[in-house]
Amino acid sequence: MTELPKTFPERAEAMARRAGLAFFGETPEIIGRDPIMRFPRPLGEASATAIGLCGDAAAEIWRGRTGVTQRPRVEVRRAAAALAGYAFQLLEPGGAAVRGRDWEAESDGLRAWGARSMLRGENAGNPAVALYRTQDGRWFHVHGGLPHLADRIMGVLDTDGPGIRAAVARWKAEALEDALAEAGTCGVAVRDAREWLRHPQGRALRGRPAVEVLRVGDAPPRALPCGDGPLGGLRVLDLSLALAGPVCARTLAEHGAEVLRIAAPDRADRQPFEVETGHGKRAAWLDLDQAADRDRPFELASRADVFSQSYRPGALARRGFGVAEIAARAPGIIYVSIGCYGHEGPWSGRRGWEGLAQATTGLTVPRPEGGPPRLAPGSVCDYLTGYLAARGVMEALLRRVEEGGTWHVRASLCQTGMWLAGLGAIDETEAPAEPDLFDDLLVGTGTPYGHLRHLPPALELPNTPPLWRRAPPLPGQDAPSWGG
Repeated sequence: MTELPKTFPERAEAMARRAGLAFFGETPEIIGRDPIMRFPRPLGEASATAIGLCGDAAAEIWRGRTGVTQRPRVEVRRAAAALAGYAFQLLEPGGAAVRGRDWEAESDGLRAWGARSMLRGENAGNPAVALYRTQDGRWFHVHGGLPHLADRIMGVLDTDGPGIRAAVARWKAEALEDALAEAGTCGVAVRDAREWLRHPQGRALRGRPAVEVLRVGDAPPRALPCGDGPLGGLRVLDLSLALAGPVCARTLAEHGAEVLRIAAPDRADRQPFEVETGHGKRAAWLDLDQAADRDRPFELASRADVFSQSYRPGALARRGFGVAEIAARAPGIIYVSIGCYGHEGPWSGRRGWEGLAQATTGLTVPRPEGGPPRLAPGSVCDYLTGYLAARGVMEALLRRVEEGGTWHVRASLCQTGMWLAGLGAIDETEAPAEPDLFDDLLVGTGTPYGHLRHLPPALELPNTPPLWRRAPPLPGQDAPSWGG
């Protein structure tokens, strides 16, 4: 693999090519260099490139609407911070009930539980989300981040939380991967990038771009509606949880799209995730498993431009809301699928999370003193996948204007991890040993939860500056309908 160019804009162009992408217009202005965070991959520059790709597509849409050109600008430090935005926000409670288990008290507010440990690439103290040695001497990442997933892990291992370490040590790594997947829960062996490329799932993803834009049906060309910002007048139905899918929809919101987030009343996400990715959105409750709510998503999709979801492959199709079903009811829609391990291959239907994508694609870093390998200081695959998926949506919108069609945008945490692993190593020692909390970048917003200090959009556009027009909503606070 050839080395990346040393300077921008050529460096960003090369990073984009390695993701299988290219800029529509003038390459964004990217200011600064890594390392920003203590990690031997160019995380900030990769983030600046992904965010710049979004800005480039938004600028191209705006040029098509108005004839006015603009060059995106991204600071590497801001882009690096954007890879862990939920960890930097500080909440001063003053409104709706705050779930104490999801936050930790600090001198100036509440911070997401485990945020500081995550920024050091460490486990935050949950024995069901940690790295352990297996019988064959490999490191293995179990991830029971939700109670039902943790219970299934302990069921497979026939132990409780304190006994997980000893129980994992009785298994060989690949056998444990399969057993956990069979039980509907999560865990992977730690691999380096070359081993992953030899793995059947790595081979299934090899050569694919980081985001795929696929035409899956016919529909007449559709002009973009009038509205504020590049995506003003567009509607996005967001049926995603955790980080990658919600970041995709939030990115579309910052360029003017109307975003309606749909979730079942009993599917509570981690509250810091809901707050951090809720900027610019409305939020309503629908239960796709209840007969009374089953027609409503089709009605909403028929008036939407984008249907975005991050269920594992096949999960929504089994409920009747897969790409084929939505496309049949809403020709011309752009359907977004975001998963962990990719959308084809033997692992495509497995449950997965950020740490597992890092561990299996070769992003973890061995510790010279021994002990569990170090993860990246942030949810790097989640956030980058969200940005790349948003860029894919905007590419599909441009193609829909020119040629019509119904489109399927596919992205995954592992495709993103493979892109990052392929960018090569950097010297991390110039970054601070202790995590930068980016306090100087935070802005304040009043929310239903209380006053929130948070990161604003990292992208700059001179004529259509990205912004969030709504504060993060409470889950279910809005009606499941479009405004206007």
